[in-house]
Amino acid sequence: MPTAKDEERNITVNRKARHEYTIVQTYEAGIVLQGTEVKSLRLGKVNLVDSYANIKDGEVWLFSANISAYDQGNINNHEPTRTRKLLLNRNEIRKLIGKVKEKGLTLVPMRLYFKNGKVKVELALAKGKKTYDKRESIAKRDLQRDQERKFKI
Repeated sequence: MPTAKDEERNITVNRKARHEYTIVQTYEAGIVLQGTEVKSLRLGKVNLVDSYANIKDGEVWLFSANISAYDQGNINNHEPTRTRKLLLNRNEIRKLIGKVKEKGLTLVPMRLYFKNGKVKVELALAKGKKTYDKRESIAKRDLQRDQERKFKI
């Protein structure tokens, strides 16, 4: 039986990513944060919409993730859109480097969540969708929704 400590609690989900990208594979990464950033995350004041991850000097970094400044913070409050280091296994980073360079895939943060009291990022290896792919996925979703309505009646 899982204890309360083993549970995952979502902080935020990047819904736009599923619309813009086809997800190939996902990874769980830790993130290096400051104290006021964690407090803002507990309040849910974060936005992942335009954020992305990139590999620089053998390390994975998260860019443009907006974690709002903590309201009760003092002059030592964090910068909201600073670059943050992601913590992955060395073997995972090597695989990501190869896939990102070879196949033209992108690293996109899908969601932020708490796991065992630590903040984690679900990082997706993704391929950008074309406009017609987006229309096709919207049409499939609408069709599925209509079918579910018919079966409910």
